[in-house]
Amino acid sequence: MASGIFAVLDDIAVLLDDVAAMSKVAAKKTAGILGDDLAVNAEKASGFASNREIPVLWAITKGSFLNKLIILPVAFLLSAYLPWLITVILILGGLYLAYEGAEKIYEFISPHKHPKESPVAENLTEPKLLAFEKKRVKSAIFTDFILSVEIIIITLGTVVQEPILTQILVVSIIALLATVGVYGVVALIVRMDEVGYKLIKKSTQEKSFSKTLGSFLVQALPKVIKFLGVIGTIALLLVSGGIFVHNIEGLHHILPNLPSFILEFVVGLVVGMVCLAVVMAIKTIVG
Repeated sequence: MASGIFAVLDDIAVLLDDVAAMSKVAAKKTAGILGDDLAVNAEKASGFASNREIPVLWAITKGSFLNKLIILPVAFLLSAYLPWLITVILILGGLYLAYEGAEKIYEFISPHKHPKESPVAENLTEPKLLAFEKKRVKSAIFTDFILSVEIIIITLGTVVQEPILTQILVVSIIALLATVGVYGVVALIVRMDEVGYKLIKKSTQEKSFSKTLGSFLVQALPKVIKFLGVIGTIALLLVSGGIFVHNIEGLHHILPNLPSFILEFVVGLVVGMVCLAVVMAIKTIVG
């Protein structure tokens, strides 16, 4: 009896070791998308009145949890019955990520006007403010859904050969960490300026540490969001390139002496530019 219990405990310990190791690998592979997710949501959660930032962010977070609850069962069913389809979805997702990365680079090199959402103004009525918030929340949740699909599929791709229990545990852990981690950091970022203003207000001296720190936090917020956008763009191309290199036969043999991260970035950029050119051509023909 005792030996049976120890055998079970040993099996559990081995399972947990496998889950921890695979979760580490999956976290590295999804870090790029998490960076872009962080940048996108930090931008979408900012620009509101200070007393509305946290409620808006909480609404987006709840939407993100719902997205994961919808995606996870579908992903596990695919893994159990149509595992080959995971690779197809990965490559399709890679095309989307490469396109997004290439489009951001194109817009940086050749900026053009986009229709912008109306800013939140103090003289707007409460119904209009709520409608504006609802629109932004919906947009953020939709973006989160697309990125969540990629995070979960990429994670599942790293453990697709593992037993189903290991797959469920690893993917669920990454999905939970992605939501809690990303939106926890976003909450800290969007409150930077509010903390800064409070430090400035509390300072009684013209030159003090608290006032200097407060000014730094206020000025740093837009720069942090911009920096995250740059990192997110690079990450998109690296992640998409990695998907192509590791899932399309022959690509990993191109320039074998080149460091893998450079090859993945180049492949992601080239594929992204091709996708961008195709999309722009279709838009020109249609519109």
